[in-house]
Amino acid sequence: MLKKFKEGDLFTNTVRAHPQSEFIISNGVIHYDRVTGGEVRLNEFLTSSVAPYPFITKDGTMGAFKTVTTTAFGEFQYGSIITGNSYPQTIDISSHYNPAGSSRGKMTSLKNTLNYYAPLSRHYSYSSSLGDKSSQALRLVELSALHYGSSIKKGSIACKFYLTGTLIAELKDENRNGELIQVGPQGSPGSGSVAGVVLYREGFLVLTGSWDLHDSYTDNFVPETTASVAPAWRHFLTTGSSGIDLVPSSSFAFDFQGTQDVQVITMFTHAPKGELNHSNNPTYIQRGQIELRSPFTSSNIYRERDNLEIVNTSKTPWTETSASFEKITYISKIGIYDNEQNLIAIAKVATPVRKKEADAYSFKLKLDI
Repeated sequence: MLKKFKEGDLFTNTVRAHPQSEFIISNGVIHYDRVTGGEVRLNEFLTSSVAPYPFITKDGTMGAFKTVTTTAFGEFQYGSIITGNSYPQTIDISSHYNPAGSSRGKMTSLKNTLNYYAPLSRHYSYSSSLGDKSSQALRLVELSALHYGSSIKKGSIACKFYLTGTLIAELKDENRNGELIQVGPQGSPGSGSVAGVVLYREGFLVLTGSWDLHDSYTDNFVPETTASVAPAWRHFLTTGSSGIDLVPSSSFAFDFQGTQDVQVITMFTHAPKGELNHSNNPTYIQRGQIELRSPFTSSNIYRERDNLEIVNTSKTPWTETSASFEKITYISKIGIYDNEQNLIAIAKVATPVRKKEADAYSFKLKLDI
């Protein structure tokens, strides 16, 4: 039985979630959320033999992809499958080291954005007395929005620098103004200093910290040179090249919380008294009426039998007696349909709800949209 939602039965609201993401880089391998490989799978085709392509079927709507020309579209037969360009399959964290005086296309493109946030902190300024990001040595860490959603949650970022498994430095945005401050370990070189800034909405970290994080250890943190240098924050997330780990004693951890807004529609469906007490389920009819189940048909008549007995599921506490007949149904599923009566969702209850004719129920459903 189809029932239309009435005014007051539908509510739409937004649920804001902050999912946690964690990267660990060790021995030249990126581990994302404790999974080796450091990549986010974008579609289910990664583990199947089906090519990851979007597709539609040519029909009367004349729909097609923009990449399909009118001429090519006309050559397809109705019912043919038209494919588009392949989906991107994975997305990874990327880290770019910019030596002093080198060209830096991506950093230049962030100039206006960095200056826009300068009122929050002088460390955002593209060029100031604190440094010139157009020429100083720095590291740019880039995240895809698939990792964090609409923005990174302010104050949630933590960058950790390890040497032979021991934490030698950690960054956090304690003031929630975008400044990445070295917060530990207590008394470590550079503790309390600002090592860079984070662009929360754009998904970038700019690390400029140049002080030595260890007083004796050095390694080849800068692949462009053969010199061995002390670890610094601008060397954060340094990984191997061509399968060779350049910094075998160093490892890094980087975690944060994203921001994802999920639209949720809440629906109230009602089962009033005296309604929804009939079922087309075969178990609703008393057993042993096989002959009566067949409808009466002729050349111009189709009529279902009106003398079928409904099974009596009413119970009585007395033995060897039958309870008075009462129409009872059990509600186990609720279907949600669109305006064209297409089934778009099915809600299932944990235990079927028994409904007598005198009962009235309201069901609360939620659907992410």
